Amino acid sequence: MRLTVLGGGGFRVPLVYRALLADQGKDRVTEVVLHDLDPARTAVIRRVLADQAAGVPDAPSVTATTDLDEALTGTDFVFSAIRVGGTEGRVADERIALEEGVLGQETVGAGGIAYGLRTVPVAVRIAQRVAAVAPDAWVINFTNPAGLVTEAMSRHLGDRVIGICDTPVGLGRRVAAALGVDPQSAWFDYAGLNHLGWLRAVRVGGRDVLPDLLADEAALTSFEEGRLFGAEWLRAIGAIPNEYLHYYDFNRDAVAAMRAAERNRGALVLEQQRDFYARPVGAPGSALETWEATKRSRESTYMAENREAAGAGERAAADLESGGYEKVALALMRAIAHDERTTLILNVRNRGTLTGLDDDAVVEVPCLVDGNGARPVTADPLTGHALGLVTTVKAVDRAVLEAATTGSRAAALRALATHPLVDSVTVARRLLERYETDSPHLGYLRGKADR
Repeated sequence: MRLTVLGGGGFRVPLVYRALLADQGKDRVTEVVLHDLDPARTAVIRRVLADQAAGVPDAPSVTATTDLDEALTGTDFVFSAIRVGGTEGRVADERIALEEGVLGQETVGAGGIAYGLRTVPVAVRIAQRVAAVAPDAWVINFTNPAGLVTEAMSRHLGDRVIGICDTPVGLGRRVAAALGVDPQSAWFDYAGLNHLGWLRAVRVGGRDVLPDLLADEAALTSFEEGRLFGAEWLRAIGAIPNEYLHYYDFNRDAVAAMRAAERNRGALVLEQQRDFYARPVGAPGSALETWEATKRSRESTYMAENREAAGAGERAAADLESGGYEKVALALMRAIAHDERTTLILNVRNRGTLTGLDDDAVVEVPCLVDGNGARPVTADPLTGHALGLVTTVKAVDRAVLEAATTGSRAAALRALATHPLVDSVTVARRLLERYETDSPHLGYLRGKADR
């Protein structure tokens, strides 16, 4: 099989290739094509992949191109992992939001909206080229904001685009460990949107064992989400939220911690990656060793401000383990390619799964996957606060999609002003003006008054 990676110079690509090297199954991926507009970054990643492949028999071949149609032609699967505006764009998104006193995270709140406004037009063009050049290919979307971008692409690719994220599987793994159960034998009732979901039940042998965890103080605070949200709040809501809910549930604390930090998360990642990509070809040590060291530093500082605000301490060693995006992606790809039925938590079109959202809304829920793709499993409805939050954020997503596909500046303003973490139209107006000034990618938005 042939796999095309869009954003082939990205830092996470070696995770995917490592998973491919470990796959010795029938009809596995034998050819990887890296597509990126920055050949220098791609060259660095290719050195890491070469180190990974050293001594591995029949390692998948790796080629690179800057031509999108060339990369797509003849491919079976497309991994989309692009970052429009680069990490520099993320730094600006976060900085501008924090200077206006609101959350600056890259996928949540104002930062996520700015990122989406930059990314959706490019993702739509990619989807259109896939439909034209590789209509039988399946697109697995890693690009953030994952739910929003997947929905934008689904308007051109239908169910042949599927979004993935590693936070639900990581949450399930940690909860299973706290309960002392095998995650492979449990059913995780998880529902919501990307970076906005809740684990509502863990069924083992037909019995929901999540109440046992909620009642056990030591077990409940033994893993990251338990320490992040606190046992009292988790018992109050009767569920375990995705870690990104901390930005909503403890918004003032998170904003204060971020504003007090020496530098925002984007700036830290930018510094780490600049050092990695700038490393001379002949420097001591392998490219793979340097990549591994950078990855450890990056993961150990993940959501550091939130943990500080919650008094949750450093990340546990188990939380630094990989096995997220790349393993979900490989499992999804194999299930489709070989008609091997499995269940994964994915971002797909709703199809009536969650009441309160229309059929085309992309949601993050357990799905049955086989040779026909991914189909969401019928789920209990969201209620109360969770339903209100999900429907509000989905309205924000739709406003971003309208802005990105029609050029409507009014829709972009509405997206910012509607988001629950942006507290006024005045702030939203200032944010939009500053994002427009900072990013040339937003030049498509119309003037002050839409025509």
